[in-house]
Amino acid sequence: QVQLVESGGGWVQPGRSLRLSCPASGSIFSRYALNWYRQRPGKQRELVATITGGGTTKYGDSVKGRFTISKNNAKNTVYLQMNSLKPEDTAVYYCRTSIGTKDYWGQGTQVTVSS
Repeated sequence: QVQLVESGGGWVQPGRSLRLSCPASGSIFSRYALNWYRQRPGKQRELVATITGGGTTKYGDSVKGRFTISKNNAKNTVYLQMNSLKPEDTAVYYCRTSIGTKDYWGQGTQVTVSS
């Protein structure tokens, strides 16, 4: 069983930064890809960033150059560094991993970007 727990969300002004964290139970970080998703108000959940077991990263077009996904295998934690935040980044952010046929999601953390 894998448990994911996001933290680090909150309110921030446009142009500022936040870092989200997602520690996970179980030794999954060196073996499986980890994702950050978000769900903006009135929108479907969308993939923000992915980091593979080997450390390769990929980003959604709307966050390229502003967000960075990383992980610390020793701490079993994945991070999302969000810079130059915009009001349209306002969303609930989720971390996710998929092992075999099972998807595991955290409960989400709210990020609000407004002045």
